[in-house]
Amino acid sequence: MMRKCHLNTCPVGIATQDPLLRAKFEGEPEHVINFFFLLAEEMRETLRSLGLKDMDELVGAAGDVLEVDPAKLRAHGRRDKALGLDLAPMLQPARELNPTAGARHFTTQDHELGIKADNDLIEAARDLIEAYGSGGDAPPLVIARETTNLDRTLGTMLSSKVSKACGKPGLPDGAVTIELTGSSGQSLGFALAPGITIEVTGDANDGCGKGLSGGRVVVKPSPDQLAYSGFVPSENVIVGNVACYGATAGEAFFRGKGGERFCVRNSGALAVVEGLGDHGCEYMTGGRVVVLGSTGRNFAAGMSGGVAYVLDPDRAFADKCNMGMVELGPVEGVYADELKSYVEKHLARTESDVAAALLADWDSAVGDFVRVMPTDYKAVLEREMAESEAAAA
Repeated sequence: MMRKCHLNTCPVGIATQDPLLRAKFEGEPEHVINFFFLLAEEMRETLRSLGLKDMDELVGAAGDVLEVDPAKLRAHGRRDKALGLDLAPMLQPARELNPTAGARHFTTQDHELGIKADNDLIEAARDLIEAYGSGGDAPPLVIARETTNLDRTLGTMLSSKVSKACGKPGLPDGAVTIELTGSSGQSLGFALAPGITIEVTGDANDGCGKGLSGGRVVVKPSPDQLAYSGFVPSENVIVGNVACYGATAGEAFFRGKGGERFCVRNSGALAVVEGLGDHGCEYMTGGRVVVLGSTGRNFAAGMSGGVAYVLDPDRAFADKCNMGMVELGPVEGVYADELKSYVEKHLARTESDVAAALLADWDSAVGDFVRVMPTDYKAVLEREMAESEAAAA
């Protein structure tokens, strides 16, 4: 047992982003098929030993095939507690307590996909998708509508239609813009396809941008909020927990703070936020994250790839960062240019006053940022840069 899944050094090429290690993976789809054949055969032998014909007879039959052994309870636990412990109720079938209870899958769940907001989006974008799917083009489409927290995974069904028609490349940037007003539901923009932009004027729930796949998500406060003199966007949470979880490509801009576990397992997207909670960038393997504010604890735990830039004028970030796999450094050279371009994008998309203030005195502001980079990832980049310079010489 190597126990290296979180270190990006998996010696058999499974849990790693390193191309040299990934080349060591020798698995084939047929191996998985064979495994399940063997598993099924073993299950049949177990069922036969119990006197059962199939899995349907086994489900809910715990009381018939299992029993509690008091002697083992006494031998492996505290005698005073084991003597009074009765595990039999845990093995009692549900149907004995409630004859109408189902012991396995009997009914089909209605996900009410027919009444989802995505149906309206698909209808509005139908001609555009068909045009690009057949190799043509179409004028940009803008769809404006209100949203509530009942609109879960808004944009996902639309993205599915785009992917089926246009494949992985999706649509050209800016082909479809969805302007939402209100509080969006969970997992807004889940697996959002390239060419689709969702702009929310209001706030977003948990899971916003989860699995982002090339699209763009923008969340900014409403004019009513901004009109209130006591409202400071950078001091208020505008997006919930696990935003951009498992994102692979695309962009996300949040004018306000994010919740916990921001950009966990991000592998290729750019995300800009004005502060976040605990466990930011956990297990991140690629992409870029810019935090224009404070973070919670345990930042970058298990982070094996990508780069994060954190605004830290008070030099308080180091105590909140998990240093197990990363190192901190100043933002200089090409990294400073890269960071500036991201802050400029954030300003253009959200009209952020924080971004505007930083850009107004950028030469001074860039010194307040900390670059968070995995140690092994940095070594790979430096090696590639050295090889490139040597080849050009």
